[in-house]
Amino acid sequence: MTLEHATYCDEIVRQTAELRSHLSGADLSAKVPTCPDWTLRELARHVGGAHRWVHHIVSTKATEPVSPEQVAGRGGPESDDPAALDAWLAEGVELCAGALRDAGPDMEVWSWAGMTTASFWSRRMTHETAVHRADAAGAVGAVYTLPADVAADALDEWLGIIDFARAFKRSETPLGEPGQSLHLHATDAPGAEWLIEIGEEGFTWSHAHDKATVALRGPLADILRVFYRRLPADAPSVEVLGEAAVLDQWLSAASFG
Repeated sequence: MTLEHATYCDEIVRQTAELRSHLSGADLSAKVPTCPDWTLRELARHVGGAHRWVHHIVSTKATEPVSPEQVAGRGGPESDDPAALDAWLAEGVELCAGALRDAGPDMEVWSWAGMTTASFWSRRMTHETAVHRADAAGAVGAVYTLPADVAADALDEWLGIIDFARAFKRSETPLGEPGQSLHLHATDAPGAEWLIEIGEEGFTWSHAHDKATVALRGPLADILRVFYRRLPADAPSVEVLGEAAVLDQWLSAASFG
């Protein structure tokens, strides 16, 4: 499932507003359990820095790789004042979304996935922001929800990223054994199902309902968090049926870096 470019642009802003609400009044020096090397402040600077990096790429119509270090203001405000950080996040996401809206979906621009279009970045920043919002929500004990179409598209995109990473040898740990399969089944979103089949040369996936080696069932946003390793597979909100070790192996191997 792929959303409209304009929808992604709006969603980047909405997800950032929710992230800012999680950070409001929080101890920004607190560690983020799902990104243990970061504090909440560092998480916010990462997200806001990504927004400004993409703004730079799109607004300059870059056709060559852009180092994040080239981007002015990417590191965040000089002050540790929470209000300054909030204002910096708000400004950065508007710059990012504005550049993407002005570009339109089809403008060619550089990305780490090869020369592509601005719609690549509107999709990527939507899900980058939504997943890191899950990190912030978990750190402050906030409820995490996500529109079903956004969550489903985030899963689609993540499977594409894993496939890309393995094609370019970014990750070579086996995802599982040929012949094994995983079935994801959202219990709160009709039709939100994925069948992932591991083969000799990688994996294939489809939106299908079929028996698999292991199945993961639960609310769609929680399935997404499990697949992004933001929620443990034994969390009470999800259910694992079949060979749990197959899911564990996938989760330990499926990464971009």
